[in-house]
Amino acid sequence: MVRPATVAIQGPFKQPNKEIAMTSQSDLTALFRANFELCEIGPGQTVGVLSEGDLLPEYRAASLSAISALGAQALDVNIPTENAQDASHRIANLGENPLSQHPEAVQQCKDADMVVDHMLLLFSHEQIEMQEAGTRILMIVEPVEVLERLFPSTALRRRVEAAEQKFIAAETLRFTNEVGSDVSYRLGDKPMLTEYGYTTQPGRWDHWPGGFIASLAAEKGVDGRVVMAPGDIVFPLKCFVEEPIEYVIEGGWVKEINGGKQAAELREFMDGYADPRAYAVSHIGWGLNEKCVWNPELPGIGMDGRAHYGNVLFSLGPDTEFGGDNDTPCHLDLPMQNCNLWLDDELIVEGGEVVPAEMRA
Repeated sequence: MVRPATVAIQGPFKQPNKEIAMTSQSDLTALFRANFELCEIGPGQTVGVLSEGDLLPEYRAASLSAISALGAQALDVNIPTENAQDASHRIANLGENPLSQHPEAVQQCKDADMVVDHMLLLFSHEQIEMQEAGTRILMIVEPVEVLERLFPSTALRRRVEAAEQKFIAAETLRFTNEVGSDVSYRLGDKPMLTEYGYTTQPGRWDHWPGGFIASLAAEKGVDGRVVMAPGDIVFPLKCFVEEPIEYVIEGGWVKEINGGKQAAELREFMDGYADPRAYAVSHIGWGLNEKCVWNPELPGIGMDGRAHYGNVLFSLGPDTEFGGDNDTPCHLDLPMQNCNLWLDDELIVEGGEVVPAEMRA
C-alpha cells in the first residue's frame, strides 16, 4: 500500500530517551505501581506486559517490577521484531502490529487477567480478541511527562461514567459551532468508549492518560456539515487548523472535504491509504480532562488534544473498537474547540464549556 510521506510521523519513543534518563527507574516503577493500584492488580492475578523489540524498555521493566511488587504474576510478553514502530508511527497506521505473527503470544494475553500494552494495539483485531476473552487492557505509550501530568483519578472516572450514562440514554447527538458546523447523529445500540486512565473491569480497555467519552452513530446515521475552525487540531498529523475545513456528510460518509491548501493536503493524506473506508464517520464524543493542554506539538500521540476539557472529538475511519468491521488503518481524530453539543434536547457542551454539574471538573 502506498502511503503519503506524512504518515511517518517522528515521535519521542525510541532510544535515547532523555526524559526517562532524568527519571530514575525506581521513580518510574513507583509511578506505574500507583496506576496499577487503581487497576486493582494484586495476588491471584496474572498480568501480561506486552512490548515490542527494544522499544520502551524502561516501561517494560517498570511494569514487570510494579506488578510483581503488588503480588500478581507478571508475564513478560516481548515480541521480537527488526522493524519496530514507535507509537507515533503506529497511531498513523492503526491495526498493524507484529503480534499478528505470534499466535502463542496472543493466547498468553487472552489467558491473562490483564495486559499492559506498550505496543499500541488500538483498533487491532488482536486487542478485540483479548477483550472478548475477558482480559482487561491498559495502554501505556506516552512520555513520562504526560503520564505524570495527566495521572488518573477516581474523580475523573466518576465524571466520565456520568457522561456515559447520559450518552447511553440518548437517541440523538447534535453539535454546532460558529463557523458553520451543524451535524446530527442518530444513535444506535453501540458500545461506549470511556477513557479515564485505568481499568478494573474484565474485558475493558483504557489508555493512560485519558479523559473522554465517545460512541458511534447507528449505521448511516450521520448527516450534516462539520466545519473545523482555525485553532482546531488534526491528529495524527499533530497540527493546528489554519483555515476552515468543511466536511459534507451524508449517511455516515464524508462526501466532500472543502477548503484551501490544508483541505487538499488532508484529502491527499487520506487517499494515500488507498482505502475509501477512510471517509467513513467514526466515533463522536467530548473531552473531560481539565489537566489537558491544547497544543498538538506536545510530545506523545496527542491525548492532551483528544481528552481536552470541553472539546468535541469528531473522528473518521475505523470502528472496530466499537464492534464494527471497518478496520481501515487511516484514523483521523479531529478535536474541536468552542462547540455546542446536545444529547437529545439537553445541552452538554456550550461554547467549549461542560454544562451538566455531574460532569464538570
